[in-house]
Order: sequence, then C-alpha cells, then structure tokens
Amino acid sequence: MDPYERERLVEIRDNLSDRITEAEREGWLGEVEGLSVSRDAAEGKLAQLDARQKKKDSPIFLGVPSFSQIAARISDATNTT
Repeated sequence: MDPYERERLVEIRDNLSDRITEAEREGWLGEVEGLSVSRDAAEGKLAQLDARQKKKDSPIFLGVPSFSQIAARISDATNTT
C-alpha cells in the first residue's frame, strides 16, 4: 500500500466506525459484524503502514569497534614490519 494513501484509509476507517455505530443503534447485528471485520482490516493496514514508516525512519546501528579490536589491529600491523 502506498503511504500517501494513509489519509484516505483513515477516512475509510472512521466512516466504518460511524456505520457500525448506526448499525448497533438500529439493531442490525449482521451488518455490525461485517463492518467490524472491514474496520479491523483497515486498522491492520494502518498499523502496517505505521510500522513500515517507523522502520524506515529509524537509524541503523552499524556497530563501533571496541578498543581491543582496534588495538589488536594496530599491534598486528606493527608485528609484521
């Protein structure tokens, strides 16, 4: 899913919530169940988009060599000369 379509997905989820409220008020239990499944799917897609964006924005740890790793490299280099 394209991240630029997130706002539209939020509108769809909110609309589904409003329709669920109406269906509950009217006593349309089958409609409530079907709309709830659709709303849950929309919320799942939003969660996927948010997780993907969070992962994309987070830094990547490349690691930093410890002093012993650096010292070992230097001492190895001095032993070969």
